[in-house]
Amino acid sequence: MDSQDNYTQARGKLFIVATPIGNLSDMSYRAVETLQKVDWIAAEDTRTSRRLLDHYDIGTPTFACHEHNEAHIAEKILLRLQQGESGALISDAGTPLINDPGYRLVRHLRQKGFDVVPIPGACSPIVALCASGLATDQFTYMGFLARSGGARVQQMQQIADMSHSCVFLESPRRLLKTLKDLSALIGSKEVVVGRELTKLYESFVSGTAATVIEHFEAQAPRGEIVVMVGAPLHVEEVSDDMILQTLKKMDDGQLSPSSLAKTVAQNLDVKRSHVYQLMMDAKS
Repeated sequence: MDSQDNYTQARGKLFIVATPIGNLSDMSYRAVETLQKVDWIAAEDTRTSRRLLDHYDIGTPTFACHEHNEAHIAEKILLRLQQGESGALISDAGTPLINDPGYRLVRHLRQKGFDVVPIPGACSPIVALCASGLATDQFTYMGFLARSGGARVQQMQQIADMSHSCVFLESPRRLLKTLKDLSALIGSKEVVVGRELTKLYESFVSGTAATVIEHFEAQAPRGEIVVMVGAPLHVEEVSDDMILQTLKKMDDGQLSPSSLAKTVAQNLDVKRSHVYQLMMDAKS
C-alpha cells in the first residue's frame, strides 16, 4: 500500500503530529507527508508554526487551537471529521498534549468514536532523560511545578521521596529558586539540567544540587530547560532499628517532629513519611 492509499484510508481521522523542539531537521518524513496531505492543521499558535510549515513547503490551511478556544474548536473539528475531512494537531514544539493543549479535544473525539492517530517525534522530557545518564527504567514526569503554596511544597517533597528518576520543566527565571528549594530536601541525589535541547547551545549540567546551583549562579540560565533528579546515589537497606537509632541521636529537643523526620530521612535517603510513622509509633 503506497502513501496515497494510506492517506485515503485515513480520512476522517485526527493526526497528532510531533514537531521539532528546536532543530528543524528533526522533523520526520511521515510528519511532513501527513501535514502536506491533510485538509487542515490545528496549531497552538499559527504564527509560530508558520516557520516550520514554510521550511517544509507545507501550504495546508491552518487555524488556531489553544487552551482558550479548545472547547469551541473541538466542535468545529468534530464537524469537519464528520464531513470526511482529515486533519492534524500540532503544538508550538514537540509532541502535542505533553504540557500543551489538546487533551480535551482528543478525549472528545474518542468519545464520539473517531480515530486519533499519533505521528511520533521529539518530546523534550524524553530527549533530556535519554542523554542525562540517570536511570530510565522508571521515571515520573511532573510538567511545570507549582510556583508557590502548598502544592509546590508537596511536589518538592514528592521529588525528595522518589526512589526513581523525576523529570520536570522549569523557566530560566525560576530555575535557581527551584534548585535551592530542592537542595534542602534531596540529599545526595544527582541533579541534571538540560537546556536548549537540539539547538546550537544545547548543554547538560549535572552533579549535586549545590554544584548545579553554583554553575548557574556563575552563568545565568537561558532558554528552555528540563530538570531531572535521579534516584539516591547509594541505595542501601536501612532497617527500622537504624532509623530509630538515628532519630534518638538527632533528637535534641529543638526540632519539631516533622522537621526531625525530614532531617533523618535526608541523612539516610529514606522516605520522610516512613520515618515520621516510626517516630509516632515509638511514642505511642
